[in-house]
Amino acid sequence: MAISLYDLSVVSFLQVLGGVEGFLAKGLAHCKEKGLDPNEIVETRLFPDMAPFRFQVVSAAHHSAGGVKGAMAGAFSPPKPAGEDYAGLQKLVSDAKAALEAIKPDEVNGIEGKDVIFSVGDRKIPFKAEGFLMSFSLPNFYFHATTAYDILRQKGVPLGKRDFLGKMRIAS
Repeated sequence: MAISLYDLSVVSFLQVLGGVEGFLAKGLAHCKEKGLDPNEIVETRLFPDMAPFRFQVVSAAHHSAGGVKGAMAGAFSPPKPAGEDYAGLQKLVSDAKAALEAIKPDEVNGIEGKDVIFSVGDRKIPFKAEGFLMSFSLPNFYFHATTAYDILRQKGVPLGKRDFLGKMRIAS
């Protein structure tokens, strides 16, 4: 059985974005239960030299929906600095999920072999769409989603691996 670029990218993004949506909700519930301000988590870092929680969530959304849209358009660049509060981050993830759900398989499968330029500052890095999605966007997405999860765990949110995984594609 052949697997499509859509299945490898969009379906995988949707699975873990569902997990991100869920663990953000659990983070909010934990804050309410403990009488904490969820916006205090937004600037939390695992280490001083790492980007904060806000950046991790923004980047997960950007590398998923933004990565697919960038591959389709032939151009991608880092997300712009954002000032979202906790609720804004939840909306960003929800919007990314909705944007991916609106993309049809043929739209993604049809970009195989398409040139994609990743621009960061004056630097331009050339990819083919499938190489961009599989070797750049997906790994970045998983890194940022994992780091956001880890920050919530560090803050005492009771999460497990299942919360990260989202809805698995099990055989019926």
